[in-house]
Amino acid sequence: MSIDRKIVLYHAPNTRSSIALTLLEEIGAPYDLEAIDIKAGEQRQPAYLAVNPMGKVPAVTHGDALITEQVAIFLYLADLFPEAGLAPAIGDPLRGPYLRWMVYYAACFEPAVGDRALKREPGPPSMMAYGDFDSVIDTVTTQLAEGPYMLGRKFSAADVIWGSGLSWTTKFQLIPERPAIKAYIERFESRPSVARAKAIDAELAARHGA
Repeated sequence: MSIDRKIVLYHAPNTRSSIALTLLEEIGAPYDLEAIDIKAGEQRQPAYLAVNPMGKVPAVTHGDALITEQVAIFLYLADLFPEAGLAPAIGDPLRGPYLRWMVYYAACFEPAVGDRALKREPGPPSMMAYGDFDSVIDTVTTQLAEGPYMLGRKFSAADVIWGSGLSWTTKFQLIPERPAIKAYIERFESRPSVARAKAIDAELAARHGA
């Protein structure tokens, strides 16, 4: 029996959901786009709060399944489309490192960058879920120096989330643009999926701006 793999992405241009859009383009997955106009406050209206009570994008539906949270969406979609080769299968030696870097992005990188960007005084490392900012960035830089991708020679869904995240955070000078990070971003942004997602975002942003 064939399984319908049509995806619906709730998306606002030039936000975190752009990363999920890039993943769908990288996979080549069939999807419909439900555009959320954040400038108009649509993310706080009852229609969207019924999808995600947090009022955040992205959110994804697949049949009766609703998935929110960036990393959960990535894990779900990469496993749903195994032919894209973006998620090492269970039993593959790279599965563990793949899960590590996916979770590290949400559990360590984003909180560390958020604290630094908001100039919040960090607590003692023993009380911080991510330890300290410098250790987080050093760990990522060391991994990328062994590259070319997060899993070595294999490009995966982890590179979509990390490539997008590092591009955004270096653009706004939230993290240092070290040589290994800069080279990694350049490799990621040369992918056709990135250009396609940016073109879709530009069109949506123009529409919302009008």
